[in-house]
Amino acid sequence: MNSQINQILQSDRIVASAPCRIDMGGTLDISSFYYPLSYLSPCTFNIALAMRTRVQIVPFQKGYIKISSKGFKIAEYPVEKVPFDHPMGLMFAIASYFQIDGIHIMIESGSPPRSALGGSSVAAVALIAAFNILLKKSGRPMVAHDQIPLLAHGIEESVAGVPCGFQDQLAAVYGGINAWYWKGAGASQPFLRQPIGHPEQYTSFSKNLLLAYCGIPHESKNINSQWVKQFITGECRTQWVEIANCTRAFVAAFVLFDIAEAVKQINRETAIRVEMTSEVLDDTGKKLVDSALDHSCGARFTGAGGGGCVWALGSEVKISELKIVWEQILSERKEACLLDVDIDSNGLLTGSL
Repeated sequence: MNSQINQILQSDRIVASAPCRIDMGGTLDISSFYYPLSYLSPCTFNIALAMRTRVQIVPFQKGYIKISSKGFKIAEYPVEKVPFDHPMGLMFAIASYFQIDGIHIMIESGSPPRSALGGSSVAAVALIAAFNILLKKSGRPMVAHDQIPLLAHGIEESVAGVPCGFQDQLAAVYGGINAWYWKGAGASQPFLRQPIGHPEQYTSFSKNLLLAYCGIPHESKNINSQWVKQFITGECRTQWVEIANCTRAFVAAFVLFDIAEAVKQINRETAIRVEMTSEVLDDTGKKLVDSALDHSCGARFTGAGGGGCVWALGSEVKISELKIVWEQILSERKEACLLDVDIDSNGLLTGSL
């Protein structure tokens, strides 16, 4: 079968891409939280961004898997010895799942490496979609489209060593602006999707957003592990109840495009998390959030924080004013910069990208 795969790779271009995201109410997409808090209908809000992660599969030495991605050292291993605890361990685990070797997996990210925009999960989704192309061309059963986020999440959680959230994979597959309600294994569906707005409104929505990369990569599992441990041991339960309530109220406000109420809720949610775990914001992140408050905008770190990105929401006028301030703050740190906030309506794509 792998000889057939090699022939396909020699003649066909195997490529897939998916968008990253900004979010509010993250962590509630981890089962440690959404099962005990199910009575609150916990949800997570995210916006898919047109900064896409692109995965291409090309031929390589038989019996080996090679992975290259900007910001990471190139990795190459015999298929029977691929390490799942490697920085590229998730990608190796997905390749092992499909049992296809003699390949070079090339990952190109439109967002900075480890920027807390969901990049590794997005790459996992795109890689599964790329393998799907190979399965189809070789006459093997494909992974159903709606099962791709479930498979990507399952493999990630199996190798991560900690509970993992689900929102990144869903934003990557479906794109757009959505609220995701977490139901888990006891329901007919593990999650429910609430699309917000229409693609023709996305350009207008983008004018109410800012996104900044703070110049320092993050490590999400460190802070998430703290939150999971606190919650399981009985600490901070009231704070997480309020976070769940804030997120639902934020979604309700955003649906009505009530920016003032949405700003109020996002700022309260950020404040609660900072009270629990101050390291979610580094020095640059604190300056960005404080300046957003000064300009009547809402601001939140992406993902689990601890480096990476901060995004802001406000009226178009206030966001324009805040942009000037953020540019000045970011100029003080190497690599820090504003990022585009074009909203992606496509989600997962395959073919000649």
